[in-house]
Amino acid sequence: MNEKKVMNLAADNIRILAASMVEKANSGHPGGAMGGADFINVLFSEFLVYDPENPRWEGRDRFFLDPGHMSPMLYSTLALTGKFTMDELSQFRQWGSPTPGHPEVDIMRGIENTSGPLGQGHTFAVGAAIAAKFLKARLGEVMDQTIYAYISDGGVQEEISQGAGRLAGHLGLDNLIMFYDSNDIQLSTTTKDVTSEDVAKKYEAWKWKVIEIDGNDADKIREALKEAKAVKGQPTLIIGHTIMGKGARKEDNSSFENNCATHGAPLGGEAYVNTIKNLGGDPTKPFQIFAEVEELYAKRKEELKAIVADKYAKKADWAKSNPELAAKLELWFSGKAPEVKWDAIEQKPNSATRAASATVLSALATQVENMIVSSADLSNSDKTDGFLKKTHAFKPGDFSGAFLQAGVSELTMACCCLGMALHGGVIAACATFFVFSDYMKPAIRMAALMELPVKFIWTHDAFRVGEDGPTHEPVEQEAQIRLMEKLKNHKGHNSVLVLRPADAEESTWSWRLAMENISTPSALIFSRQNITNLPAGNDYSQAAKGAYIVAGSDNNPDVILVASGSEVSTLEAGAELLRKEGVKVRIVSAPSEGLFRSQSKEYQNEILPNGAKIFGLTAGLPVNLEGLVGANGKVFGLESFGFSAPYKVLDEKLGFTADNVYKQVKEML
Repeated sequence: MNEKKVMNLAADNIRILAASMVEKANSGHPGGAMGGADFINVLFSEFLVYDPENPRWEGRDRFFLDPGHMSPMLYSTLALTGKFTMDELSQFRQWGSPTPGHPEVDIMRGIENTSGPLGQGHTFAVGAAIAAKFLKARLGEVMDQTIYAYISDGGVQEEISQGAGRLAGHLGLDNLIMFYDSNDIQLSTTTKDVTSEDVAKKYEAWKWKVIEIDGNDADKIREALKEAKAVKGQPTLIIGHTIMGKGARKEDNSSFENNCATHGAPLGGEAYVNTIKNLGGDPTKPFQIFAEVEELYAKRKEELKAIVADKYAKKADWAKSNPELAAKLELWFSGKAPEVKWDAIEQKPNSATRAASATVLSALATQVENMIVSSADLSNSDKTDGFLKKTHAFKPGDFSGAFLQAGVSELTMACCCLGMALHGGVIAACATFFVFSDYMKPAIRMAALMELPVKFIWTHDAFRVGEDGPTHEPVEQEAQIRLMEKLKNHKGHNSVLVLRPADAEESTWSWRLAMENISTPSALIFSRQNITNLPAGNDYSQAAKGAYIVAGSDNNPDVILVASGSEVSTLEAGAELLRKEGVKVRIVSAPSEGLFRSQSKEYQNEILPNGAKIFGLTAGLPVNLEGLVGANGKVFGLESFGFSAPYKVLDEKLGFTADNVYKQVKEML
């Protein structure tokens, strides 16, 4: 056990560095970082188990930061472990710096998650804890790590915290320990102005173990962590009552603690100077590590060497006794696409693409042992039950199955899947109705930013949901997700792979492309209603190019008809009418404009030649196809919310018929 004097000095060192980073950048949030320094110091100097030489070691503990604005606290602590230099801390929030304003996932530097939008970070931790339990059920004690999370008042207030708290408590995630930095101060007000709930009772009602302590007392923090580590059958919430801006002083050297002004702005001028002096630092040379603190973390590094050596020795013995499991562990954590017998998957012709997805999921359930599928209380409707029927859902304390019944909580479910992907070793997929992708947008964006290969499954893709009416009929949702095909990630690639298959067979290929996509999220959009298969002889492998010419198309066409999803079959029906009048027609199925735009210019021009007359049909906003149709073309789409009626009636009323395709194209010609 380290002396309290040294622990307090280390926490003050973190406070000095954090305040100085914000001061030099003239931008950022010093107060929370200063208040939370004691907890993160105890965690990293005494509890967190990781390999300093091998940051990607799959058996390591994970630390997930929820309040990303407290990045100076994390960077400063990681600097004590040797992951950041003083120069890098001094470049906080600057161009090209490894210390951006909010942390971005960088395993080699000890950052397990990108955080910023409050509430998501700790939900990633819940997902990681689920992944760890899932893997432990299959691999044994070699996956016996602890998942730590850090949440703030803002994170507790974000609605997603209810879903995360409910789910973690229900599943009994005793490998999850969360510290709640309860400092009663927010960015613009105090917490008492916005909430009067009893947080402890709330989490206890969700079956969490709750421990309340002085969050700035190293001894109390240590005791709480020891107690939490011993808890069985429950996740643990440590409520640490902390002092916002601990140690801060004003210009007149009076206390600047517990003040909203320290939350989101540099301390400034003499207040900064007085604060650094009060904490034992040198305002002229603030970017330093105290000798005693350097010694504390050097000692921890040696302790970790011994701890990790023992873990590796046990892993080696385990691998010797369980060579097949050892091979699985290595494969699963490699992130490689799984081997699937795609050619053996047989689809029922003319079926709904959601049913075709179920057929694929049924095969994946037996062939991909490290896949977890989740549904937001819709498994029998979004047809993820194709997977569920071959396994069973997680239950409290039982992770032998591979299905997460998330309940009605789309954002929580999505963020849990991101956490599973961040943990590694599992392939995560989650499903709901397409219209409810609106609830998931913040998670989709974070998945794209972190380049996580989560599979988003959305069914009931258009107004053909019918009688359910406009609340359940997606119109603008496809345009929203297809924007992500156009948005590049920091590697210069399309940030999301979006696929809307035209029939059952194209659904298999869409799933194949999604499973083989290991570098970005994938979005699969399926129909509720049956769809007529494309003409015999169609080469579905061309779906890998994003858009292709459907079998039976005419050479030297007078007009090109393009669509994705169920509208392709409507084009086929319209083309029959046009051909009766001698019009030559090419049909193009375009499941993914993003993939298509990634092809060579020559291929793009071969499929959709410049200057050609092109007609597009979409059950969403016309903008879905305007980029493919071009200036000479025309798009018929839906420009209003839907209506409540049987879907075949809606097709007629809204113009999604062969007759209207004929009419629209004839007007063009």
